[in-house]
Amino acid sequence: MYKNFGKRVLDFLMAFMALIILSPFFIVIMIGLFIANSGKPFFFQLRPGKGERIFKIIKFRTMNDKTDKNGDLLPDAKRLTPIGTMVRKTSMDEIPQLINVLMGDMSLIGPRPLLLRYLPYYTDKERLRHTVRPGITGLAQVNGRNTVRWDARLALDVEYVENLNFKQDMLIFYKTFLKVVGAKNIVVDPESIMKNLDDERKLQD
Repeated sequence: MYKNFGKRVLDFLMAFMALIILSPFFIVIMIGLFIANSGKPFFFQLRPGKGERIFKIIKFRTMNDKTDKNGDLLPDAKRLTPIGTMVRKTSMDEIPQLINVLMGDMSLIGPRPLLLRYLPYYTDKERLRHTVRPGITGLAQVNGRNTVRWDARLALDVEYVENLNFKQDMLIFYKTFLKVVGAKNIVVDPESIMKNLDDERKLQD
């Protein structure tokens, strides 16, 4: 009942209320990033969702588009703006994903939607993460976030799917709140501490 109906209803109601409550922060951050990023406060990227259906994720843009002399984008760490760094540290860059939740592309809680180019590198069991809507936060995020190695992180995603229930979602929601307030396990530049999934698994082959 909860998995097939209740979860979606709860997602919609909570996302709607959260957008109303957070709207002052939303507007202030949007204006700040509009100025910092030459009129581009939002970041859009294609990600795989439930059933590996492709959708466009919405986040606050925390990096500029500066390039090197060859026209290639600079490393993430060099493109982070001061306000973008602050927004990431407070996890405020995730707020626009509440719109994805209202649209039905995402859930408040579930496996994080990762990059499209990672799709060929999941094991059959890891693909279970795409049998539910991806989430803004999830079991992996409250157990280390970007500090957890890929195999362990994806195993946590599978564990979440196999044990999906209301009690687990409420516990993850509570732990997420504590981590955001305490700014725990937040890595502003994830690439500085670990490889991308595709790069890591290419090395394993």
